[in-house]
Amino acid sequence: MEDKNTRSEKLRYNIITIIIYIVGVILLIQLFNLQVVHGEEYRETSNTRLSRESTLKAARGDITDALGNKLVTTKTGFSLELYKTKVDNQTFNTAILNLIELLEKNEDNYIDNLPITVEPYAFTSKNEETQKQWKRENEIDENASAEEAFQKLKEKYEIQEDDAKKARKIMVVRYEITKNGFSNIKPVTIAKDISSTSVSQIKEQSNRFPGTAVITEPIVTYPYGTLASHILGYVSAISAEEYETRKETYQMNDIIGKTGIQYTLEDYLKGQDGVRQIDMSVDGTITGEYITKEAVAGNNVTLTIDANLQKETEKILKDNIHKLASGKYGEKYDANAGAAIVMNVKTGEILALASYPDYEPELFINGISEKKLAEYNKGKNLYNRAISGTYAPGSTFKMVVATAALETGTITTKTQINDTGLYPRGYHPACWYYTQYHYGHGYLNIKQAIQKSCNYFFYELGYRMGIDPVIEYAKKFGLGNKTGIELSGEEDGIVELKDYCKDVTGVDWQFGDTLSAVIGQSYNSYTPIQMARYISMIANGGKQIDVTLIKAITDSEGNQISKEKIEQTVNSKLGIDNSTTVKSLDVKEETLATIRKGMKGVTSEYGGTAYYIFSDFGMDIAGKTGSAETGQDNKVNGWFTGFAPYDDPEIAVVVLIENAGSGGNTAPTAKEIMQAYFGMNAKKVTEDVTAIPSTQTAR
Repeated sequence: MEDKNTRSEKLRYNIITIIIYIVGVILLIQLFNLQVVHGEEYRETSNTRLSRESTLKAARGDITDALGNKLVTTKTGFSLELYKTKVDNQTFNTAILNLIELLEKNEDNYIDNLPITVEPYAFTSKNEETQKQWKRENEIDENASAEEAFQKLKEKYEIQEDDAKKARKIMVVRYEITKNGFSNIKPVTIAKDISSTSVSQIKEQSNRFPGTAVITEPIVTYPYGTLASHILGYVSAISAEEYETRKETYQMNDIIGKTGIQYTLEDYLKGQDGVRQIDMSVDGTITGEYITKEAVAGNNVTLTIDANLQKETEKILKDNIHKLASGKYGEKYDANAGAAIVMNVKTGEILALASYPDYEPELFINGISEKKLAEYNKGKNLYNRAISGTYAPGSTFKMVVATAALETGTITTKTQINDTGLYPRGYHPACWYYTQYHYGHGYLNIKQAIQKSCNYFFYELGYRMGIDPVIEYAKKFGLGNKTGIELSGEEDGIVELKDYCKDVTGVDWQFGDTLSAVIGQSYNSYTPIQMARYISMIANGGKQIDVTLIKAITDSEGNQISKEKIEQTVNSKLGIDNSTTVKSLDVKEETLATIRKGMKGVTSEYGGTAYYIFSDFGMDIAGKTGSAETGQDNKVNGWFTGFAPYDDPEIAVVVLIENAGSGGNTAPTAKEIMQAYFGMNAKKVTEDVTAIPSTQTAR
């Protein structure tokens, strides 16, 4: 028989069991109620009360010149993010309008990708297929007008504002939300780099702007404005196409390098984003934020250029183009564009590379205005003439012809040819000197022919050896072959003259084509950067050089990236293969020495086509002028190519000015650039170029 204590213990056990059972049932009922009956409501409420994750943007790496001057860096800025909150559409739309009008009042820009304008209603794109594609993506009838499409979106977003301008302000943000996705855990950026005035007002009036968070983040900036714009390139919002292939590492509101070094080295310059938590109340008011994962800044890129020399080169090029256009040299020319390059002849490092007109890269960061973009497009400001522009080289090509003639034994250094003015073969072309003065240069050797740029002499070389050796040696100098510079958009030019002639005209190469080609006309077409490599090889004795803009890349901890890895990245990005590599010239030193002497005569001996420009320079240099006919309204592009000092060359300088009239008109630009490099104070030439016979028609 159970004793009293045993019965008491069983009773307590049963009571506890019943209590646990009841509690369990209650908990199950509550859980069912939370997850099933009111699950969605509670989840939404929970989310509005809990912290939300936001991306902590990493700073892009700095881009500096060789001396450490920051050409591109980041500053601390403020951006606006919108989070989904538990407010009705009308309240949300009103808050958006208030926010946009506050930004406008403080002259802050906001992201506007809506492709419809009002007053009048119109699509921003004039391409009908683009319009139709956009309408399909937004579930709008393909045949809908801009106004009809606008009204469709207005209904979709439940915008009750009657004023079309105000309605559009709301629609701009709602459209951005739709395009980028929007939830209570995923914000959408609606404005970047806003003023501190806007920041303080938004925070003070936070109840008017539910779900609005002011985020501190790095903003790309260009401290020197337009300086080296074609080298540096610009960044702007990632496109839909770019995003599709980069979803793992980019977000829809990210910026990405589009041109220049910003494009080529995007993978190095972009940092690794971190994570921040945003605390928010039910009504959308931000209550706090904290970082859970630190961002890692991008790698820093050091370029080979000297910012001071780059600045001077750009200014000198611009000023001289304006002088030519204003008649400073006696006659007005239709000069409005050009390029200038300074290259280390021993290493291939670019010390300065200018293309005019230039542009302001910073305008693209938050979206350039249509008006400004149209202005840039009209002037072809974004076009990098130094690497993308292909031009007939004019008489600067004569050193190639001279090399071919000497190396093939067609002539020797002592061979003399009598320039009588009118060449008796082919289409009977005249030497430029005969055209100007009605008589020829007389007897010349190869050194003198280069010095005086005698067309007759080179016509005769073309007759004696034909075009094939000329093409061969043009290739050896790297002409018609990309240099492999670390910039997108580099062009090849044309060196396969015979093939190109047949493709274009359907007619085989003729002797008359040879006469034109040996003085740098015909189908010859090369970039200024190729010409800089060519002149550098003449200066350094024919040695191979690898043209480069990159000196080093270092990570956030100061570790250098290997050159091999950088090269692989660049080659992959730009599609560069080994064909860009130019081998050392296999020519006799005597050949190049003779050519260099001829180029020295151009600048230092009476009768040289740039003698009166460089006669007071204070240093022996070598150069060659070139006047290249464009075939359009008798317009002539002007070239100057040269190196300095003559005895121990350091730099090659190449200048190309479109519609300069002659190579002689381009030479002063090169002179001033050399002066800037050497820090010289030699007096500037003040004589009117038109009064100098040997430079006015310099070829």
